[in-house]
Amino acid sequence: MSVSSYTIALIQTPCGTDIDANMTRTMEHIRKAAADGARVIVLQELFAWPYFCREVDERFFAWAEPVPGPTTGKLEKIAAELEVVIVASLFEKRAAGLYHNTTAVIDADGRYLGKYRKMHIPDDPGFHEKFYFTPGDQGYAVFDTRFGRIGVLICWDQWYPEAARITAMMGADLLVYPTAIAALPEEAGERSQRYLEAWQTIQRSHAIANGCFVASVNRVGTEGNLGFWGNSFLCGPFGEMIAQGGEQEESVTGTVDSSVLDRHRTTWPFFRDRRTDSYQPITSRWLDK
Repeated sequence: MSVSSYTIALIQTPCGTDIDANMTRTMEHIRKAAADGARVIVLQELFAWPYFCREVDERFFAWAEPVPGPTTGKLEKIAAELEVVIVASLFEKRAAGLYHNTTAVIDADGRYLGKYRKMHIPDDPGFHEKFYFTPGDQGYAVFDTRFGRIGVLICWDQWYPEAARITAMMGADLLVYPTAIAALPEEAGERSQRYLEAWQTIQRSHAIANGCFVASVNRVGTEGNLGFWGNSFLCGPFGEMIAQGGEQEESVTGTVDSSVLDRHRTTWPFFRDRRTDSYQPITSRWLDK
């Protein structure tokens, strides 16, 4: 049975090419976050790997693994030991030639609850994800954990209000977004700041429109020509910032209190006033005149 209030930790770290070292670093952060009172721990996108999608190179497929598999097994053990929920983003090998950007959810007793496969796959300079990942085909997902109903989305999904709306309508009190977002060299300075503010604004708007909490965790450090800006954050249903990190390695912690959501959604009754009879055009790619 879930509780109404808990501490969440968003772990943002740099990553190198030594996957074992990345894993060890993250495990240390998980232990410290749990010792400091975190009950739900969310890891950044592809937390144990460098962001290999900045290149097109088939050798990186060797890093993929089944989900559940070896990495989820390690996380199941530490989740049970520390009695924490862990949300972990992984590089999944589903079958020969079929790979996904996948997030697994592990409950506080070490049980693997299931996975969500990233639905929206980008392809931009420095972010060649379409070369590596097949879009998710299992739909959106909400997981009943010991500490709350958590809806999982991944990075590029965060720009799509439809994904947030559907996941909230499935009962999520908290939307989490494991993320790997960065600035290219030509985007440094003021331009990078505008992107950061847009990234935060779209996700805070999901919290407001759906009357839920939103947590986004982004990696830090420089990988090739990408500068990951961190700034992981937790916001509440008014879009208010509860906790926000900087550009350094850290665990960003805050409190999620789902007991406020009933009154919030009653006061701002967006779900009540939805005109579902008018939304059919949204399933079109574009509305030609």
